[in-house]
Amino acid sequence: MHAVAGMLVGILVGLTGVGGGSLMTPLLVLMFGVNPKTAVGTDLLFAAITKTVGSTVHGWRDTVDWHIFRRLAAGSIPAALLSVVALQGVGEIGARAEHVIIDFLGVMLVLTAFAALFQARLMRFARRHEGPDDRHAMLPTVMLGAFIGIAVSISSVGAGAIGVTALLMLYPNLPVSRIVGTDIVHAVPLALVAGSGHWLYGDVDPALLVSLLAGSIPGVIVGSLLSSRAPDRLLRPALAAVLLVSGVKLLTS
Repeated sequence: MHAVAGMLVGILVGLTGVGGGSLMTPLLVLMFGVNPKTAVGTDLLFAAITKTVGSTVHGWRDTVDWHIFRRLAAGSIPAALLSVVALQGVGEIGARAEHVIIDFLGVMLVLTAFAALFQARLMRFARRHEGPDDRHAMLPTVMLGAFIGIAVSISSVGAGAIGVTALLMLYPNLPVSRIVGTDIVHAVPLALVAGSGHWLYGDVDPALLVSLLAGSIPGVIVGSLLSSRAPDRLLRPALAAVLLVSGVKLLTS
């Protein structure tokens, strides 16, 4: 069943481009009853491995802006390390770290749903209005990286639709393919660092990880091949609805 879930998520990721964290983590928590910390830790390494292939492709096609990548990483990597340590500290002092993860995950899923639904409109708005120049965009980009680092470490969600949407607003003159490529490449070291932190604290299930990858890798290939034929006007609202329902269910559970 885990492999089937991995394949379904892989197909959706290939079709829509939205990161697996926003789909896989709530699926593991809500349908399979996996501990939230284990779900997040396992999904982070799952994302790091699967997105490595995408990063290689984007690097080869020269669709990565390494200047923006360095700015994002300057904020996200330190924030991710601190967040993993802080999350473990919350559990050690007796608070329910699982509740923190579930609430944060629910909020991030709702935000991702709106980002996925309105991304095209926000992109058109950004292109009609001149964004900040490169020098003034540096600090907001580093802060965006820090936010993504915190969000991904706690919930495994944030580096996909939210990150791309924010970057489109900060750099409206860059091609979308370059923004997406930069976001995907940035997600690899971020997920690897955060996932390794969870691994050190015992929050990764290796058997579950292997099962998910066994299904997701062929699923991503199939989804990518079908993406050019898939009606984006139908897929994105449907995906946003699933994310919104999942987020609300987690917040009200």
